[in-house]
Amino acid sequence: MEDRLNQIAERLRQVERELADPAVYSDQQRLKNLSREQKELTPVVETFTALQRTEQAIAEAREMLSDPELRELAQEELTRTKEQRERLAEELKRLLLPRDPNDEKSVVLEIRGGVGGEEGALFAADLLRMYTMYAERRGWQLEIVSQNVTELGGVKEVCATVEGDGAWSRLKFEAGTQRVQRVPETESGGRIQTSAATVAVMPEAEETELSIDPKDLQIDTFRSSGAGGQHVNKTESAIRITHLPTGTVVECQDERSQYKNKDRAMKILRSKLYEAEQARQNAEIAATRRSQVGTGDRSGKIRTYNFPQNRVTDHRLTGDSKNFNLAAVINGDLDALIDALTLADQTRRLQEGYEKEE
Repeated sequence: MEDRLNQIAERLRQVERELADPAVYSDQQRLKNLSREQKELTPVVETFTALQRTEQAIAEAREMLSDPELRELAQEELTRTKEQRERLAEELKRLLLPRDPNDEKSVVLEIRGGVGGEEGALFAADLLRMYTMYAERRGWQLEIVSQNVTELGGVKEVCATVEGDGAWSRLKFEAGTQRVQRVPETESGGRIQTSAATVAVMPEAEETELSIDPKDLQIDTFRSSGAGGQHVNKTESAIRITHLPTGTVVECQDERSQYKNKDRAMKILRSKLYEAEQARQNAEIAATRRSQVGTGDRSGKIRTYNFPQNRVTDHRLTGDSKNFNLAAVINGDLDALIDALTLADQTRRLQEGYEKEE
């Protein structure tokens, strides 16, 4: 492992030399790639360097044990540095876990109201607002591609793109059935009702990653419409694209320009086909995603938003770490929750690595 870490340290030095060259700023894509690599390698090298310093401190403390006057102090130092070494070693193992190749990609986000009728649609609208506010906190850009809204402001279904570095790494854990417990606006008797919505998250695919034959596409135009069937405009600017081999259908009606709607619809279609191809190549991931998204009923939930108790519970976590403040989460403060899910995923992957070694 030490040889690998030394190679990583040397690569970081090389990246930093290239970034110091003014010529790199004439190639924005190269600059972006080098900056991203620097960001990924720096914590690995910093942790490795700290671990080396700790090993040196342990060696020095052991030498001090032979001095009767310094033995007690040396023993305390030895205990402290050994604990520090253990923490740094675990952190280094986490940092060296294979990265998801999609982590830095933008995403396609789909939300659908599940069981609960109008209340399910209202909850889906709340989730859309939550993710919109989270995107703003992260400096990402969330844009609606298409949505089907109800007269009360609920969302039957919505498709959006979230563009920004690391969007997939943060949002990939959001896929699944999410449940809400509260007194609905439509409930006059004050009774608590349980409703649900489903969330799907897909990495946005680049054109170079997936080739689509134009002959496989059926493209239709129609008039955009809002809640209650009201026409947004009188021109057929909305686009519906059907991928004939798979039957995948994508609509985009958010833009007034037919060209822009077609371009965005193709992005969504490409991402859906890309995810389907990845799922076919990795049956384990496919099974996991299917189990996460579920059917929109209340039983296969990943998370519950309990309004009476002002609590969000993520059912993939355990102990006290699974509960979060609802007011914060529903207003877009998702970092603590997502950090906990990321840590749980890293811990699971480390444990799987230990089991393979055994």
